[in-house]
Amino acid sequence: MEKRIYPQAIDSVVMPEPFGRQIFNDAGKAVAALQALYDRNTKFLRDSFTALAAGGDNNKRYRAFYPEVGVTTTSFTQIDSRQAYGHMPTPGHFSTTITQPALFERYLIEQLRLIMRNHGVPVTVSESTTPIPLHFAFLEGSHVDGAAAERIRRPIRDLFDVPDLDGTDDQIANGTFEVALGEARPLAAFTAQRIDYSLHRMSHYTATSPQHFQNFVLFTNYQFYIDEFVARAHKLMANGGGGYVEFVEPGNVVTKAGQSALGNGAAPPRLPQMPAYHLKKPNHGGITMVNIGVGPSNAKTITDHIAVLRPHAWVMLGHCAGLRNTQALGDYVLAHAYVREDHVLDDDLPVWVPIPPLAEIQVAL
Repeated sequence: MEKRIYPQAIDSVVMPEPFGRQIFNDAGKAVAALQALYDRNTKFLRDSFTALAAGGDNNKRYRAFYPEVGVTTTSFTQIDSRQAYGHMPTPGHFSTTITQPALFERYLIEQLRLIMRNHGVPVTVSESTTPIPLHFAFLEGSHVDGAAAERIRRPIRDLFDVPDLDGTDDQIANGTFEVALGEARPLAAFTAQRIDYSLHRMSHYTATSPQHFQNFVLFTNYQFYIDEFVARAHKLMANGGGGYVEFVEPGNVVTKAGQSALGNGAAPPRLPQMPAYHLKKPNHGGITMVNIGVGPSNAKTITDHIAVLRPHAWVMLGHCAGLRNTQALGDYVLAHAYVREDHVLDDDLPVWVPIPPLAEIQVAL
């Protein structure tokens, strides 16, 4: 019988050098600082794992923290009521953890610039107290190698922080989060670890990278819509793009404007659970289409994940089986309410809460 090995106790915690709190009046420089801190801390975790797999000291714990951005306001600033974001609802200190600043660069710069302009205050960049899970520190396309992990003679949880699903929830977005006395108010709808979790699930469910998702999203549960979308996208690419720069299919297969054949990337041997297709414009101004399959639970799952990318709008493209006398085949029927009989959102929203469609989309369509 193989002798059981009892690892020695962890004797210390190894971390990168402390990062001093920095104050910025320029949104671009603040985001650059967030990026530098994020890159440093995630590289520290990757390098530590590699060293351990090569026989390094496994009696130490390795930890690095997410970057954090914060802002403090002291007045009920009068804000243009037409602005839906970029301002604080009340005086106080607000902060949020940040992940993958490069992916969210334009979004972060826009948000921080508006906050500073509307309130006349700087923003701060610092290290948070939320550890980065090892699994979320690896670059896209790489992961915690199982063979390497087996060479480390103690559980990974002893040596690194791992994803904590107990604290990965939607309380902030759902409006149920309660701020503890003395704690900062949330500056964003999603925390860094919640975003990281969703970015990894998006790649898994759709077989495309989160960087390809566009700000306008179509969901469907009918493959013939996907077929028409793909055919139209390939025709656009072959004819120069028509304002679109490339088309991305599952497997991150990219066809660029001006190409008539598939470009780089490899299609998966079988389609994922919810394949996504991206007709891209500069600054994410194009269209993403996702085949969510059948069932409201699928719809909730994928929208929960895509929501962390902060898209501008999404619409469900279904297939209506009935016609009124005022309708003809091919008409697009706009929904005016969500009937709660499927119970999918009952845990997040009481059944008496109405869920109307977004008025701006109704008017635009």
